[in-house]
Amino acid sequence: MFGTMQRGVNAYAKVGLETNVSSASPHALIVMLYDGALVAVLKALAHMKAGNIAEKGKAVSHAIAIIDNGLRASLDRDAGGQIALSLDSLYDYMSRQLLTANLQNKPEILEEVHRLLADLRGAWNQIGNAPAAVQQQEGARAPLMASA
Repeated sequence: MFGTMQRGVNAYAKVGLETNVSSASPHALIVMLYDGALVAVLKALAHMKAGNIAEKGKAVSHAIAIIDNGLRASLDRDAGGQIALSLDSLYDYMSRQLLTANLQNKPEILEEVHRLLADLRGAWNQIGNAPAAVQQQEGARAPLMASA
């Protein structure tokens, strides 16, 4: 009985997530990717500390997939200039660090990646919370900053 109820809850949650994704702005989608990666890293950390190797590996793989196939793949390297290149390098670093943490069972590496993701998410949220006029001004200055 509880298994059926759990499947129903999972299906409901999936529909809610799909609805959020389909109606989200590009900015909100990036926040969702950061949130997913943060949760996956925390799960990996909990499984690592509990000695649950299989689940730790799944969580680390999920975090890497979100970083590589979500955050990194969404970068516009042509329009983003140096910022996009720097983010690309940082995402690559985080993915490699996650792999190292998984192989060597080093929670401090997972904690480092979590801090980096949290900082990036915070910065991304600040961009999203800025008034539209400020965003337009900053967007107008971005090409000048990239060419400097």
